[in-house]
Parts: sequence; C-alpha cells; structure tokens
Amino acid sequence: MISSLKQPAFSLHGSNFLQPRRNFPAHHSAAAPPSLAAAKPLRSKTVSLFKSLHVSKAESFSIDREKERSSLVTCKAYEADRSEPILESPEVKSEAARKLKIGIYFATWWGLNVIFNIYNKKVLNAYPFPWLTSTLSLAAGSLIMLISWALRIAEVPKTDLDFWKTLLPVAVAHTIGHVAATVSMSKVAVSFTHIIKSSEPAFSVLVSRFILGESFPPLVYLSLLPIIGGCGLAALTELNFNMTGFMGAMISNLAFVFRNIFSKKGMKGKSVSGMNYYACLSMLSLVILTPFAFAVEGPQMWAVGFRQAMSEIGPQIIWWMAAQSIFYHFYNQVSYMSLDEISPLTFSVGNTMKRISVIVSSIIIFHTPVQPVNALGAAIAILGTFLYSQAKQ
Repeated sequence: MISSLKQPAFSLHGSNFLQPRRNFPAHHSAAAPPSLAAAKPLRSKTVSLFKSLHVSKAESFSIDREKERSSLVTCKAYEADRSEPILESPEVKSEAARKLKIGIYFATWWGLNVIFNIYNKKVLNAYPFPWLTSTLSLAAGSLIMLISWALRIAEVPKTDLDFWKTLLPVAVAHTIGHVAATVSMSKVAVSFTHIIKSSEPAFSVLVSRFILGESFPPLVYLSLLPIIGGCGLAALTELNFNMTGFMGAMISNLAFVFRNIFSKKGMKGKSVSGMNYYACLSMLSLVILTPFAFAVEGPQMWAVGFRQAMSEIGPQIIWWMAAQSIFYHFYNQVSYMSLDEISPLTFSVGNTMKRISVIVSSIIIFHTPVQPVNALGAAIAILGTFLYSQAKQ
C-alpha cells in the first residue's frame, strides 16, 4: 500500500515522541516555533515532512519493531530460564554405545566358551590326545588370523623384535596353561575342571604376595577362604576324581597367573590391539608346543587313535575337531578384545560368570552326576571368586 502525505514544513525530533501530546492553534500551523527554527537540524534524528512520505507497506514499521522486540525478548528468555530443548549429548550416546558393545562382548564370550568346552570334551572322549588337540586349537587360530591379515579383514599389527621378546614368556605360560587344562578335561568332567580353575584368584594372590612382594587389603585374603574351602569340598566329593585331571587344572591356574603377570609387565606402552595381541600369542605358542606334541604323543599314536575314533564315531569326529579348534580361538579372541573396553575387575567378574555358565551347561549336556555336597562346594568356590573380585576393587 502506497500513500502520500503533505504537511507544512517543520522538523520533528525523536524526542518529541516522548513528550505529551499538544494541540497547536490553527494560526500557528504555517510557521515553525522559534525554538525549533533556531535549533540545528539533526539528520540522524529528524524526519523531514517537506516532501511526500512514501511508505511501501503500511505495517512495515510495526512488524519490524515487533520482530526486533520478539527476538530480543526470546533471547533474554532463553538466557534467563534455560528453556531451550534438552538434547542428548554425544558423550551420553557414546557411553550407551560402549555399554551395549561390552554386553555383546560378554554374551559372545560366554556363548563361544560353552560351545568350545562341549566340543572339546566330545573330542577328548573319542580321541584322547590332549597334546594334539591343544596344538590344533592354536593352529586353527593362527591360520584364521593369517587369512584375516592377508585379506585386510583385520589390521596387520606393527611389531618388532622387542615385541616378540616380551611376548615369549607370556607365550610359554600360555602354552603350559592351555595344555594342562586340556589334559585335565581329558581325565575328569568339564564341570570339575572349571570348579578347580575357579581357584585361580588364590594362586594370583599367593604369587603376587610371595614372589612379587605385593600387598592386599585384609578382605582380599578373607575372600580366599571360601575359594579354597569350596574347591576342596568339591574335589573330595567328586565321584570321578582323577589325580592327573586335578593336577592339570591346578597347573593351568598357576601358569595363567604367570601369563597375566608377564603380560602386564611386558606389554606396557605397546600399541597392539587385543585381537592382534592374542593372534601373535597363538602363533608363538604354536611354535613352542608343536615339537613337544610330537615328542609326547607322536604321529603313530595319533594315526591309531584316529582310526579307532572313525570306526566308533564316524566322520563326525572331524567336524568335532574342527569346531573345538575354531571356537577355542574365537572365544579367546573375544575375551582379549573385551579387555580393550573394560577394567580388569569387570573382566574378572565376567570370567566368574563364564565359569558358572560352563559348569551348568556341561552338567546338563553330559548328564554329569553331581552330589548335593559337591554342588555346594562348587557354589562356595564361585561365590568366593566373586567376593575376591569385589574386595580387590
């Protein structure tokens, strides 16, 4: 809307808008008041009415002023009462994603471990050669990682001679622990092996205290009592007790304690992921174990045992051997990958829960006879392991 206004010549200052409205006499409208005529015109604050005032939009002044006022008021209101929408911060989202990732790691770790123990026991029942079985497990893992590196599925680790030197004692301890646990499972029930292996925290405290000189709070020492007592009760009431199986589990505990100690001391400052670290550990352990497997058992015993297993089980024994080897690597790989995301305490609690799942599932699948006193001993030992992880926090 365009309008044209004609008014007599006088200048009007912005300050006049603040004064009360006045009614001027008609005979004074043609001339400007003396005070106004004498004043120096201010271009920035004066509206001249000599010329026609063209307004492009009649509502432009009021709308612009209202927009400016509303924007100012809105900003001040947000500043005053913080009424802006509350958005979820990136830190909160990343923490939720991390917890979900850890949960997936734990579920995968436990599931793969249960499957491995089932197939491992099936193989050892039909083909009782624990040294070869242990070697096949390490060989399968090494082959899987070599293929993953060749196809760029996994990042190739950057290692040097110092890395392999620091890894050597870890690999020696890992090899001993792995073979000892497999020997134990070939002689006794899976549940009994894992009940004895739940006493690993007692070995850890004793080795750290008397060899490394570390000290622990009194609650840590007290938590060892139910571990030792529960394992002892379970061993005394085991229906199919075997000294070789019992000693194999105990040696495995001691070896894995030293493995953890060497790993913590030697791998500080090394930029190798958990997955690649375990892959390198498997390869070096395979190199160490292979000559001992040939010396202790040998190809002739393996061939005779394999023909007997084929006649009793059939080709299914091949699938069992492949499955236990593959699942052994995957469950260990996932456990090492989880160490990149969680604290040692959380890992210890997860390891305790893993043993419970393995013990229960093996008893159900293999129909292992369990006396009430034996089950009570297992429960006490596992409870002690959980209390140990909490007391060490």
